[in-house]
Amino acid sequence: MNLQVDVREEEQEKHVLLNGEVDVYTASLLKEKLIPLAEKPNAAIIVNLSNVNYIDSTGVGIFIGALKASDKSNSSLKLIGANARVKRLFEITGLDEVMDIDSDQREEV
Repeated sequence: MNLQVDVREEEQEKHVLLNGEVDVYTASLLKEKLIPLAEKPNAAIIVNLSNVNYIDSTGVGIFIGALKASDKSNSSLKLIGANARVKRLFEITGLDEVMDIDSDQREEV
């Protein structure tokens, strides 16, 4: 499956809407869009996962890289709208302990 990444920037807030699957085939597109946003100083990045049904380990690695980049640039990274399956992946890996993940909030970009 494909991945669509739509980015909307509003001053220091960056909204990223993902649509599709994040896997070994689509992770490079996500990395290309997300990491530069996370490297911008003092940015607030909100990634909407409500249209994502699957993330593999490559995709998880991209989110870890984005978290590290945002920490380094004094920015924040928040994931919203994760369904139960995707949220479970972050719980199993322990990333829900270090990342701001809000599965209840549905935000349109």
